[in-house]
Amino acid sequence: MAAAAAKTLQKISRKLLLAKVGSSGSSICKAHSLAALSETHEMLRKTCRDFADNELAPIAGQLDKEHRFPKEQVKMMGDLGLMAILVPESYGGAGLDAMSYALAMEEISRGCASTGTILSAHISLYLAPIMTYGNEEQKQKYVTPFVDGSRVGCFGLSEPGNGSDAGAASTTAHLDGDHWVLNGTKAWITNGFESEAAVVFATTDKNLKHKGISAFIVPKPIEGLSLGKKEDKLGIRATSTTYLIFEECRIPKENLLGEPGFGFKIAMTTLDAGRIGIAAQGVGIAQAALDCALDYSAKREAFGAPINKMQMVQAKLADMEVKVQSSRLLTWQAAAFKDAGLNFTKEAAMAKLAASEAATYNAHQAIQILGGMGYVTDMPAERHYRDARITEIYEGTSEIQRLVIAGQLLKEFAQKA
Repeated sequence: MAAAAAKTLQKISRKLLLAKVGSSGSSICKAHSLAALSETHEMLRKTCRDFADNELAPIAGQLDKEHRFPKEQVKMMGDLGLMAILVPESYGGAGLDAMSYALAMEEISRGCASTGTILSAHISLYLAPIMTYGNEEQKQKYVTPFVDGSRVGCFGLSEPGNGSDAGAASTTAHLDGDHWVLNGTKAWITNGFESEAAVVFATTDKNLKHKGISAFIVPKPIEGLSLGKKEDKLGIRATSTTYLIFEECRIPKENLLGEPGFGFKIAMTTLDAGRIGIAAQGVGIAQAALDCALDYSAKREAFGAPINKMQMVQAKLADMEVKVQSSRLLTWQAAAFKDAGLNFTKEAAMAKLAASEAATYNAHQAIQILGGMGYVTDMPAERHYRDARITEIYEGTSEIQRLVIAGQLLKEFAQKA
């Protein structure tokens, strides 16, 4: 299956490349905005759906219970090209577009939200900033070996005391000869234990505030970097989450990503694009919750008929479907804007907000429909409920998304006035 699917991804990559040659950005955006996907994107969607149904969904509950990193499945995703879906073929990736990434994230997360989180952190947060801001040597050293699923990366921005305030990094870095020396702590790092490299943000000039933050590529393991305990989490429990603790950690001078003081810009642009992936994850969880509710309500009988004949149950199912479809279209729109080279900050924030809240809503309603069965681990509904909750928190809380949307909206209004 893996070999056939990998060939399918290669075909999709070439078809998308040919489709874009000679096309304007606006035409690409228009095509992506349609409710119907192109043939090539449908091929990708089916490939990812088959993989999720066959390799992830059957073991997702066990991975969750055991807090077990799905190493074998991550390698399989690497063989399929999914672990480097946005990386150009010249660096060993699949060379696909943001729409392809959104479709893959939705289907993988529908099968196992934890695996979706691993995929998202590796692609959006680790590979993407290096591909965007790294030099050729950095790409060859820290991207090419990370495309096949044998290695994953992580992203060190958040700290125990700053939360959503990305410009308040207390982790510091100073230049000492040919090395940068890092000191400080990064919190809630997805893939923290398994990763073999990290993109880390640290203050290099306190006087410049957010303009004094720089980004670095830190290989792991390395002297001066230790890991905190593995966090015991509410959901996405098959992922590892930990602290990165830097104590006089020396990294080569050439591991600076971009220019000194570019860190805040790198972080913000990375999170903008990453929100498309988290939005797609939210859609996947919302769809999984709806699928669970549909299946159970068709089989469970009460008062002499399946409960899906009851109007109250039908109303819940209808609302759940609206949540899925509307958040999916917002996610596709954000991906379309990115592929067209347009500003997608507002679109990504809207998609992330809508999809994450759809995931939480649908997971809640699924438990209501399943009743007592929804509250026990024999059914996946309670796992969907736990997994959904984080989508409203990481890569920018729902509150932050509303601030971003409002800020962009007011800017647009001012430009029209």
